[in-house]
Amino acid sequence: MHNYLDFEKPIAELEGKIEELRHLTGDGELNIADEVGKLQGKVDKLLSQIYAKLTPWQKTQVARHPDRPNTADYIGALVADFTPLAGDRLFAEDTAIVGGLGRFRGHSVMVIGTQKGRETEGRMKHNFGMARPEGYRKAQRLMKMAERFALPVVTLIDTPGAFPGIDAEERGQAEAIARSIETCLSLHVPLVSVVVGEGGSGGAVALAAANAVLMLEHAVYSVISPEGCASILWRNNEQAAEAADALKLTAQDLKRLAVIDDIIPEPMGGAHRGAAETIENVGKALEGALESFAGMERGAIKAKRRQKFLDMGKLGLN
Repeated sequence: MHNYLDFEKPIAELEGKIEELRHLTGDGELNIADEVGKLQGKVDKLLSQIYAKLTPWQKTQVARHPDRPNTADYIGALVADFTPLAGDRLFAEDTAIVGGLGRFRGHSVMVIGTQKGRETEGRMKHNFGMARPEGYRKAQRLMKMAERFALPVVTLIDTPGAFPGIDAEERGQAEAIARSIETCLSLHVPLVSVVVGEGGSGGAVALAAANAVLMLEHAVYSVISPEGCASILWRNNEQAAEAADALKLTAQDLKRLAVIDDIIPEPMGGAHRGAAETIENVGKALEGALESFAGMERGAIKAKRRQKFLDMGKLGLN
């Protein structure tokens, strides 16, 4: 059973008819297989048409789809012998950020990612992917460990942003995020980040100040959510779609603005309709990005990353 988005209602109707036909018993007058084939062809055509012209607000909804592969899915499929590492050694464990050691395509790596969870219980456990300071301090600890052992770092981003609660502020949320960004920029080992769903605000940048920043085709990455932007500018959420247009948060906009380095294609209909293919595409993109740093001197890796971010914003100034 699919979780259909508002703009997918025509698809839902057709797929509903397909399910009805599949439960019918043929009576000789109706060739069910032929009818299902015709309807499936219409579904594929409609999916192609709809997803070829998604608005930024619709892409935001796709990026948040509960059936999209999450960090745990990518780690489970792509990272062998994964050993999770917990705690910031200062205050507590934060399950909104997961990380650990493993082997990716035969090479040892440190993997860190924000984890939203899927069902209600999982989302509560992982605080909907919104990390507290201890989560970012854990990420710093793991990145420094990776540098100590000369391991590349892979980060997977899917968060609406850092947790804005009073307890997080009391424990130094802003400082923790700033230190995490500083740690990213200071590494002498390759750091590759993939925005697989939402990349929200400093909570995302804290793990994505990377040598290579990749985005899935229908992911979003922005300084603030469309709803948050609308609530500030218009004092309500009704203009969220307009805010999404203005924020330039799609992978296509950000590639054009040189904020990200590459776009990873999703299956027709989005990652939630083809998890296995999406994960394989991410694996190929990660492999290519990591291979590009083979043989590069450690100082050059750090310098290239820093220059990448210093160059942002120069587009169109000359």
